[in-house]
Amino acid sequence: MSFQKKYLPLILGVATAAGIFIGGKLDFRDSPDRLFSTNSKKDKLNRLIDYIDYDYVDEINTDSIVDVTVNGILDNLDPHSVYIPKEAMERVAEEMKGDFVGIGVSFYPYKDTIAVIRAIEGGPSAKAGIKGGDRIIMADNDTLFGERLNDGEMVKKLKGPINTKVNLKVYRRGEPKLLNFTVKRGNIPIKSVDAAYMLTEKLGYIKVNRFAESTYKEFKKGLDKLLELGATEIALDLRNNPGGILSISEQIVDEFLEDDKLILFTKNKRGNIEKSFATSKGDFEEGQVYVLIDENSASASEIVAGALQDNDKGTIVGRRSYGKGLVQREMDLGDGSAVRLTVSRYYTPTGRSIQRSYKNGNKDYYDEYFNRLESGELLDPEKIKVADSLKFTTPGGKIVYGGGGIIPDVFVPIDNSMQNETLTFIQRHGYFGNFVFEELEKDRHVYDGISRQDFIDSFEVSDDFVFAFQDYLNVRTSSKITFVAYHEEIKQYIKATLASQLYGGGAFEEVFNQRDIMIEEVIRLSDEGLNSTDKD
Repeated sequence: MSFQKKYLPLILGVATAAGIFIGGKLDFRDSPDRLFSTNSKKDKLNRLIDYIDYDYVDEINTDSIVDVTVNGILDNLDPHSVYIPKEAMERVAEEMKGDFVGIGVSFYPYKDTIAVIRAIEGGPSAKAGIKGGDRIIMADNDTLFGERLNDGEMVKKLKGPINTKVNLKVYRRGEPKLLNFTVKRGNIPIKSVDAAYMLTEKLGYIKVNRFAESTYKEFKKGLDKLLELGATEIALDLRNNPGGILSISEQIVDEFLEDDKLILFTKNKRGNIEKSFATSKGDFEEGQVYVLIDENSASASEIVAGALQDNDKGTIVGRRSYGKGLVQREMDLGDGSAVRLTVSRYYTPTGRSIQRSYKNGNKDYYDEYFNRLESGELLDPEKIKVADSLKFTTPGGKIVYGGGGIIPDVFVPIDNSMQNETLTFIQRHGYFGNFVFEELEKDRHVYDGISRQDFIDSFEVSDDFVFAFQDYLNVRTSSKITFVAYHEEIKQYIKATLASQLYGGGAFEEVFNQRDIMIEEVIRLSDEGLNSTDKD
């Protein structure tokens, strides 16, 4: 039976409940007994929604009932079968596609205007001459300032069909009058590869933040760059990567595995198995690879880590991954909304499922991070619970486990100095970025003579800078914040944010990784590998 036929009752039920009704075939004078007398579960749901819509005592937004109904159905399946409402679909589609149509600026709503943080390199605005610090005041005679204008409205006025032009009026400090720019809208990449640079003379680093349609091309470009720079080893950073498109993760794995090696297989409820194998196109089959994972590395990230681990390729470094081994397929519901329904499980090459249990409900499932924290697992690998019944052996004789995430070959505990509640609060609320922008606004020319590499290698954030940030926060928050315990960590965040706003692509990671204990561990492993080779 095809997938579409099997789930036709659900699709029709949801579509009808969403207000796509044909004819007036229901008799709304039916009694409740008659209303629910049908044997068709689909018809029962449809008639209930229509009955409420027609006879309920108060006016009701039927769409909201539908959303609740669909979410209620999916909540009883698994944690990863989800409903995506119409208003969220555009954003979700853009993230998966890896680009959107726009003018190509990152901006900060500053004093009720659009303040450009940085024009995206190679994008329409950068080509037109727009710079960091510019204020976009008008777009095609529409004003883009004022207390009542929110972020969404600002973006909407700048968006439009691809290749259409928008005329912008821009205020630039030091210029006597507004500047005029004509910008041709284009495809703006949503980067999924944050950085690709050399950690040492032989060790290259690539950071992938998700698996979108554009990710493999970005990854391949980064890998080629590192190979040209002499990389013989690669550190692939998949920390905090929630996953994405399965086929993209397979393409990335293929770069590291020899021909015909099994990458993964999937199995659906009917027992149908589909296998994916490496092809002949890999460009890094001989080199050493380190895969960095943590408790937020999920789904496609775990496919990469599991495929390499099970094929005895490279070293997995970090902490136990999230534990998502379910595969979803997206179904358009016809009104702009969609459902992502779990249709199969995937298994690593040794045959292990890394999906953790969700038998106690979704809340318990999503709270597992706190359970790991409380158990001490994030600090001590001995606290990781494994079941002997889920023990598997790789071709090289390594013992690996299924049942809840990828357990790394080399454990690195969570760095509490960079993970405390205050730092997390500051970062999530965007205070680092806002503060740095306002400091740059005082005089951007201070940094004119500093090259990107000199800044990364040599620039130091002063104590006065930190104290100014402390004052900035205390004006904007209700708490009295001091940085006595993590003064140096604050400097690192400020420097990385400065680098990002001044130099763009990958500069944040190059600075931030200088104090990263997992990166330090990978460099140590790389050096030990060289030393052991020298001894041989």
